[in-house]
Amino acid sequence: MRTWVVVGVTIALAAALFGACSSGSGESELLRTDLGGETTTNALNMNAFSLPAANLPGEDRGRFEVGDSFFTQNWVAAPASTTNRDGLGPTFNARACAGCHVRDGRGAPPNADTDLVEAPGLLVRISVPGTGPHGEPQPDPNYGEQIQDVAIIGVPAEARISVTYTPVTGRYADGTEYVLSRPTYRVVDPMFGPLPANVLLSPRIAPQVIGMGLLETIPEADIRAAALHPPSDEVSGRVNIVYDAVADDMRLGRFGWKANVPTVEQQVAGAFIGDLGITNPLFRAQNCPVVQVACAAAIPGGDPEIEGRSFDTVVFYSQVLAVPARRPLADADRDAQGSKVFERIGCAACHTPTQRSGPSTIPALAEQTFHPFTDLLLHDMGAELADGRPDFDASESEWRTPPLWGLGLVQKINPKARFLHDGRAATIEEAVLWHGGEAAPAQKRFRELSREDREALLAYLETL
Repeated sequence: MRTWVVVGVTIALAAALFGACSSGSGESELLRTDLGGETTTNALNMNAFSLPAANLPGEDRGRFEVGDSFFTQNWVAAPASTTNRDGLGPTFNARACAGCHVRDGRGAPPNADTDLVEAPGLLVRISVPGTGPHGEPQPDPNYGEQIQDVAIIGVPAEARISVTYTPVTGRYADGTEYVLSRPTYRVVDPMFGPLPANVLLSPRIAPQVIGMGLLETIPEADIRAAALHPPSDEVSGRVNIVYDAVADDMRLGRFGWKANVPTVEQQVAGAFIGDLGITNPLFRAQNCPVVQVACAAAIPGGDPEIEGRSFDTVVFYSQVLAVPARRPLADADRDAQGSKVFERIGCAACHTPTQRSGPSTIPALAEQTFHPFTDLLLHDMGAELADGRPDFDASESEWRTPPLWGLGLVQKINPKARFLHDGRAATIEEAVLWHGGEAAPAQKRFRELSREDREALLAYLETL
């Protein structure tokens, strides 16, 4: 269990340390340091993504710590003497939430020509053409919705995953050359028959999990209004309408790479069953397709394997993880220059700097002005980033705008982490260069920048 005392700070202290000014000061919202509003922490170490909201009252911090322990510690196969942490699998991808979300940060893809088991921070979604009863992707009959590359003793894992990279070369307008890497993921040694020729695969990196509770409290009307009134003629964001397992109804999606999950609760529940094989109050059935007989015969760790109170602490923990403050450049002029380039070339059209939370059952998250740099909408990112796999209303080439808060700390927390949904980008610069579709005009303007403006923009993005 990690220790959170001392390192969290209030916004007043963050303002003193980083020079943040009030919203009435006239300073650009792009230069605000209080990215998480009053929840912001100024931690810069390897635990920067693992701290409670700075304004979380003391009486809630014990609950946070309990959730932290269930998020961080490994689960084991049943039966075990540790009855509140058994039930792992029977097939799975990681032994703990933290196995994918390294120190609550981003996961990493496997190295070229190696197996996914060496990089549990990347998952491979799988489906076949068609949709389920609620419009969700149609699971593969033998492998379900996700390739499980690990299993408990006596149960075969479903398959292994390998990746190879193909170089893609390009050139900036000033003549500077660059090389990108296009990944090709393959399913190796499938244990329950060959995959169908029309199978749809989508590799997805585990993202950092900071600020999720704030994103959950953005009023739905605000998100829909952004879709109806885009800030630029170049973009046309859409909402994804997805299945809510709690309400047994369809509602707006906010989480996941394709905004295919409506709430933090369902995101946590889906990760428990899909990634760890842990049944929970939302998903009580074991993840064992009919052909996987040994999986179905394995001894469970209870019904459900994580009970309600423990599950709720993990949801709470995920909702109140603090957002680190922006860390301005020492050269204030260069800091401002980078932020102006960000806006000028069109990045802010989708990466909306400022949002406002509404009411919340967690008072620390309610009525906050914060700066996630996302509109939570789906945008068509072009053929190069398409995964070929629709997800509810999201097409094969549409992806939710990922928040940029914490961007510059991602590789400080996990040096192996990479960017974009499939980890193809080794750097922030490469991630920008992969933008296509609606983002193609902004990407073109990025390539046409002077070296000075380009470097200022990248330096600014590292401050987020």
